[in-house]
Amino acid sequence: MKISQTSATPTYILKNNYRLLKNSFLALCISVAGIHSAQAADNWNGTVLGFEAPGEGMFGDMLGIRPIIEDHGFHYQLGYLSESSYNAGGGYNHDKHLAYIDQFSLTFTQDLEMYTGIPDAAIEGNIVNRNHDDNLTSKRTQDPRVGFNDLAQESWGGQSITRLGWLTFSRSFDDRKLHWRIGMMNKNQDFDQIIPCDFQLLSQCGGKSANSMTWYNWNKHYWGTTFQYKLTPELTLKTGIMEQNPDASDRKYAWSGSLKGARGILLPMEAELKTKVNGLPGIYNVGLLYTNSPQTDLSEGKTQSVGATDPEGYRKHSSTWFMYTGFNQQVTQRGDDPNRGMSVSYSLGLGDQRSNAIHHSQAASMRYRGLFDARPDDWLGFGMTYIKMSNHYRQNQENLNTIYQVDDYGNPLYTPLSGHSVNADLYYQIKVRSWLILQPDLQYWYRPGGVKETQDAWVTGLKAIVTF
Repeated sequence: MKISQTSATPTYILKNNYRLLKNSFLALCISVAGIHSAQAADNWNGTVLGFEAPGEGMFGDMLGIRPIIEDHGFHYQLGYLSESSYNAGGGYNHDKHLAYIDQFSLTFTQDLEMYTGIPDAAIEGNIVNRNHDDNLTSKRTQDPRVGFNDLAQESWGGQSITRLGWLTFSRSFDDRKLHWRIGMMNKNQDFDQIIPCDFQLLSQCGGKSANSMTWYNWNKHYWGTTFQYKLTPELTLKTGIMEQNPDASDRKYAWSGSLKGARGILLPMEAELKTKVNGLPGIYNVGLLYTNSPQTDLSEGKTQSVGATDPEGYRKHSSTWFMYTGFNQQVTQRGDDPNRGMSVSYSLGLGDQRSNAIHHSQAASMRYRGLFDARPDDWLGFGMTYIKMSNHYRQNQENLNTIYQVDDYGNPLYTPLSGHSVNADLYYQIKVRSWLILQPDLQYWYRPGGVKETQDAWVTGLKAIVTF
């Protein structure tokens, strides 16, 4: 649908899209609430879905220190992760390169209920140290003249840096049905957590809400408060209010508690259902993210249709939205062992293509835990992702080529046109010890970055995880 150039029409369209999404969200919540009782989630076990409890760490009980601090309510996970990727064939740049990144992470919870009697009262924190700014995607796989829409190493964060991921206080009310959190937080604490981040390909890592580009994953914090209400034991409704700060990725905000740079607020809504289908556990969600933070149009100008030549620059929009949904369902069980079997998952993210370079992305995956009797704790995973770039993003690329009067892909002034791309990832995860995991993977990139002129690419990788 072509959007009119009048200033009123885009706002009208946005408001109606938001109203439609909100009504759909509420309708789904009502319908889910009506069917949950038929699919009770008694003894819900998410192991085969990828939510496996961590094993004993390398240092065990640390000469008796860990049990002592846990008796005082302090629980922590200290881990190491490395991801290596190698351009085995194809891609934009055929020169061979082995890209390597790693990180250390500390996630902790201090139980305050045992001292105060306040239900579920706790302080939660996360600190992440990332090293080696070495991105195979931008160096070899994709054309550097366009922004990447996927990553061969999902933990690449653009910097070698130590950050505060979150530091929050939380507690419960109403017989533990209402959970409240406040502080410097991250969306991963509350929202879009139905699919694990086990694949090394970013588009297969978790849900799709990070594609909104208005909030951030894992190791970046922003002020806010959130609420989770258990409408039933299976159905949880979530909402909150957070700052929208596009400067959160800057190094100076790594440990800052300042609100400087905030452009508006984020209003997320999500419904999450933990249930059983044919006696097997599953988890489903649908979410909507709205922000009043000003957004820059990817193509249109303030006074004319072409923003690249508009003397007043690109058009600004007063708000934007993003919708996400997905499911993760166990479909088979190996014998009478509930911790072995196959699960399938699907996730979808849909954004406002006037200001979001990725219009929509869809990912489907399969996981199997304990495929071989001799290796009951190993995993096999396969996933495919379809990514469609924004029409406004592509229109701006066409406009730039018209301005520079180039139509030759080989010309350095040419801006490649982004359309759709399909990526796939196959891995086998080996649990060498309770504290050591090695995960080789093979990735296939069709039209990397959505550019048809870029040769399809093969990428091999290795992920290593150590729990201390």
